[in-house]
Amino acid sequence: MEAEESKTRKVTAAVIERDGKVLCARRKAGLVAEGLWEFPGGKLEDGEAPEKGLRRELEEELGVRARVGEFLCSVPFAGAHASFELIVHRAELLGGDLRPTDHDEVRWLAPAEMDESLFSKPDRPVVRMLARLAAEERERPGRGG
Repeated sequence: MEAEESKTRKVTAAVIERDGKVLCARRKAGLVAEGLWEFPGGKLEDGEAPEKGLRRELEEELGVRARVGEFLCSVPFAGAHASFELIVHRAELLGGDLRPTDHDEVRWLAPAEMDESLFSKPDRPVVRMLARLAAEERERPGRGG
């Protein structure tokens, strides 16, 4: 029992960017966190590498192939119904049309357009991180008009 408790479930999420916007997906009715927005991804299988699991989840949930890039952050989460570590990577879509299975809507949103309160709790620190990174990018010398 003790070994099982120390084994934290791992979940992946992708930050997929295009033209300054990030792909966000809303959980459909009947699922945990229904109606809330999240960054696409899902649960890792036992022993599965985060990059491999994220590629698999993007194919299963959105019907797209993706290249998983740099690690962005890890978010520990402990909620009433689940506890896990959310592992977030940048990812690039390689092909396929978005065909969501666990989501009723997908949108490309700029970090400034993301309302943190509309995202699932584990994804909220990622929303804050993306807003901070976007602000830092705007403040860099040589940026803007």
